[in-house]
Amino acid sequence: MASQPDLSAAKASAEPRRKLGSLRMIWHYASRYPLQLAIAAIALGVAALATLAIPYQFKEMIDSGFVAGGGDVAPHFRFFYVIVLLLAAATALRFYFVSWLGERTVADIRQAVQRNLLGLAPGFFEENRPSEIASRMTSDTSIIEQTVGTTVSVALRNTVMGIGGIAYLFSLSPKLTGGILLGIPVIIMPIVLLGRKLQNVSRSSQDRVADIGATTAEQLGAMK
Repeated sequence: MASQPDLSAAKASAEPRRKLGSLRMIWHYASRYPLQLAIAAIALGVAALATLAIPYQFKEMIDSGFVAGGGDVAPHFRFFYVIVLLLAAATALRFYFVSWLGERTVADIRQAVQRNLLGLAPGFFEENRPSEIASRMTSDTSIIEQTVGTTVSVALRNTVMGIGGIAYLFSLSPKLTGGILLGIPVIIMPIVLLGRKLQNVSRSSQDRVADIGATTAEQLGAMK
C-alpha cells in the first residue's frame, strides 16, 4: 500500500518532463532549418516592435498637433506610413516562414515515425491496431503543425509585445502600471484553470478521433 503514493508522485513528476520532452522533440526537428528560423524570429521581433511603435507615433502626432500655434504633423504621418508598411512586410514574412517551418517539421516527424514503425517487431502491431496508428499519425501530427505554425508564433509575438508594452507604460506612469500588474493574476488564474480543463478535453478528443478512424478503417477494409 505504501508504494501507491510513490507511484502517484512519480507520475506527477514525470508529467512536466514529458511535456518538456515533447517540446524538445519538436525543437529538434525545427532546428534543422536555422536560416528559416532566424528569418522568422527577426520578422517576429520587427512586427512586434512596429506594433508597439504605432501608439507612440499617435502620441507624437497628437502632441505636435496641439502645440501653441499649431505644429507640423506631416512628418509624423509619413513616419506612421513607414511603420505600417514595415509591419505589413514583417507580418507577411513571419506568417510565411512560420507556416513553412510547421509544414517541414510535421513532414520530418512523419518520416521519422514511419521509419521507426518499419523497424518494430510484429508483436507491436498485434497489441496496437495499425489503423489506429495510421489515424494518430494523421490527427496528432496535424496538432503539431498547428502548434508550430500558429500557436508558438502568436505566443512569442504576444510575449515580446507584452514586455515592450509594460516597459513603455512604466516609462509613462510607473504607479499606474504597477496597479495594472497587480490585477493581472486575477485575470490569468481563470484562464489557466480553463486551459488545463481544455487540455484534458482535447487529449480525450484526440483519443476518440483515433478510435473512430481505426474503427472506420477496419469496417471499410472488411467490406472488400
